Amino acid sequence: MKYAAIVLLLTVLAFGQDTATDQANSHKAKDVLDQAIQALGGQAYLNISDMKSEGRGYSFHHGQPNSLGTVFWRFRKFPDKDRIELTKKRDILQIYNGDKGYEITYKGVRTLDQKDELDAYLRRRHYSLDIVLRQWLNQPGIALFYEGQTVAAQKQVEQVTIMNNKNEAVTLYIDMMTHLPVKKSFSWRDPTDKERNVEEEIFDNYRPIQNIMTPFDTTRVFNSEMSAQTFLTNASYNQDLSDSLFDPQAANSSKRH
Repeated sequence: MKYAAIVLLLTVLAFGQDTATDQANSHKAKDVLDQAIQALGGQAYLNISDMKSEGRGYSFHHGQPNSLGTVFWRFRKFPDKDRIELTKKRDILQIYNGDKGYEITYKGVRTLDQKDELDAYLRRRHYSLDIVLRQWLNQPGIALFYEGQTVAAQKQVEQVTIMNNKNEAVTLYIDMMTHLPVKKSFSWRDPTDKERNVEEEIFDNYRPIQNIMTPFDTTRVFNSEMSAQTFLTNASYNQDLSDSLFDPQAANSSKRH
C-alpha cells in the first residue's frame, strides 16, 4: 500500500508539472500573438471593417510564372465579402459573398463551380491571417502552442500554432524584431486522393496605412511551389463600402451601363 501511494503521488506530481508546462507554453504563444496584433495596429487593426486595394497579380504553374501579370482593384468587406476587378478596363469581375462566388464578364453572371473554382478561395479565406487573428482567437476551445525560434522568409522568427475546436490549425511565423507576421502555413487533406497539401503565405514590404501595418507584397506557396504573387500599389481602410458592391446582379447591371 505504501509503494502504491508513492507511485500515485509521483504520478499526480508529474501530471501537475506537465499541466504547468502546457500553461506556460500557451501563455508564451499568447504573448507572441498579442505582440503581433499590436505591431499590426492594435485596435485599429482589430476594428477594420473594409479594405480597398489595387496592384498587380502574377500566377505560377509548378513554380514558374505563366502570365505577364494582371492589374486588379480589390474591395473587401469583412468578414465574407470580396470583389476583384481585373484588367485595365476592369471588365472582368469576381465576387464572393458568403459561401457563394460569381464571375461577371460581357457574357453576364456565371456562378463559380464549387469544387474547381470556389473551394480553394473559401479555404484560403477561412485560414487567412485576418480571420485567424480577428475571429479564431475569440472562439471557445482555442489552443495555442509556442514552438520556439526558427528562420522563415530569411528572418529570425518565433513560431506559434493556433488550433481551433475543429482541430484545424494555422502556424504563424512572427518576426522577432518587428513582431509582424512574415509567414502563415496550414495543411489540409484532399477528399479525393487523401493526399496532404500545405499552403503558405509570405508577407513582406509592410507599410503603415491609417495606423495599420499592411503587407504590400504577398507570395502564395502550394506544396513548396510558388503559386501566386501580388504587389499592391495603393490601399485604404474603412471606406464604408456598400453591400451592393458585392451583389452580382447589381454589379452586372452597372457594368452594362
